[in-house]
Amino acid sequence: MKFTRNRRRWIAPIVILAAVASLVGLVPHFGFTSASKTPLWTERPAAQSAPTPAPDWVRLSKEAKPAVVNISTKRNTDGPAMPDLKGGRPGERSPDDFFRRFEEAPRRPVRAVGSGFILSADGYIVTNNHVVEDAIGIQAKLADGRELAAKVVGRDPKTDLALLKVEATGLPVISVGDSNALQVGEPVMAIGNPFGLEQTVTTGIVSATGRVIGSGPYDNFIQTDASINPGNSGGPLINARGEVIGINTAIVSQRGGSVGIGFAVPSSMAKSVITQLAAHGKVERGWLGVSVQPLTKELAQGFKRTDATGALVASVMEGSPAEKAGVKSGDVVVEFAGNKVTKSGDLPSLVAEARVGSEVPMVVVREGKEVRLTARIARLQDEAPSKVAGVEGKGQLGLSVQPLTPPVARELGLKVNEGVLVRDVVEGSRAGEAGIRAGDVIVEIDRQPVRTVEDLKTRVDKHAKGAPMLLLVNREGSTMYVAIPAA
Repeated sequence: MKFTRNRRRWIAPIVILAAVASLVGLVPHFGFTSASKTPLWTERPAAQSAPTPAPDWVRLSKEAKPAVVNISTKRNTDGPAMPDLKGGRPGERSPDDFFRRFEEAPRRPVRAVGSGFILSADGYIVTNNHVVEDAIGIQAKLADGRELAAKVVGRDPKTDLALLKVEATGLPVISVGDSNALQVGEPVMAIGNPFGLEQTVTTGIVSATGRVIGSGPYDNFIQTDASINPGNSGGPLINARGEVIGINTAIVSQRGGSVGIGFAVPSSMAKSVITQLAAHGKVERGWLGVSVQPLTKELAQGFKRTDATGALVASVMEGSPAEKAGVKSGDVVVEFAGNKVTKSGDLPSLVAEARVGSEVPMVVVREGKEVRLTARIARLQDEAPSKVAGVEGKGQLGLSVQPLTPPVARELGLKVNEGVLVRDVVEGSRAGEAGIRAGDVIVEIDRQPVRTVEDLKTRVDKHAKGAPMLLLVNREGSTMYVAIPAA
């Protein structure tokens, strides 16, 4: 089965179920500490982590289950209740369907369930972002039967991680391991609440590591055949030493159930995310300003490389840290911040983890020769959607938009660099009736260019009343005119 980020239909329907990575200690690179000045998680000494023992699943499940919780959320929805699936109902989401659509129905409160695990004895809990996103109430049910109200400390949609807090002390925790040390074929155990069946334990092996499934810019999943299903989202994936090395997050499925292909966020990725969520409630990421692609054997020959390792720079953004450092299109990045870059997927995560404002050394291969450069890392800007022209009212234009920044365009695979990205369209609105869709990029209104949200507001405000509004939009790389009827 082929995963791609920007296609309207998956080759087979993919049910994205949840998971959030278990964590590995504070990241010296960031230097963050929790308010209590102690790590939020428990780590075993290095001396205790050597060869993998034969798993005693009976003992390990007894030790781990008390720290696994059932997450129940209450939210308002415009359609049927959302199951615990990352992105929507079975068969309805493609990798680039980045805005959820619901069947038309009155808004009503619904319940959804997922899993999580206790990170610290004083009540910090890890789960998936999609488990708690848009929740108006969150309950964490502990293994001893207690139900505690939980509040969101912070969320990170890009890695689908969320950190919760309940008011309690002396809670059981699970030790966290190093996912970088995982070997394919290593035995693992998943614990969670599939289909609401609490404290369910399943076992399997690590099927693969470093999987890219098109769910975001930082894909680096652990693949496992341990059975995980809707409701497992946010639950731990545990190794034979009883350590959390991943958070169950996604499955490939045709009918909504496990077919032995599941994915977990590795603990090594989650540690910096959770540390920052605990300290600031959000994640700050580094930005280099390059677009990269895989280096095939054929491309490697063209760029005078003896092997196909590294990340090929396809483009460099004007004014970016990369441009200022001297990076050029056609360079092959082979080392960044002292870490080897073996494939294109390695670079985004390394850049994201780099401290903003730091001087980072990097090595590129240019015309067959190594060139050493230094880049000053900038902050990756995440721009919140801006509502425009009465998104709430069906008598208005009915659009929700956001600026189209280079990182957003790159993440969504858009083949346009200017305009305003349509995030949502109100059902029954003028824009909706005219055929405007989420994911369209508005580049002109009434033959006038639109480059920013302010441009859009200005063009809408100046439009002559009683006349159709002419929009030029870019949809999947092609441009087309759309006429919105007069109000």
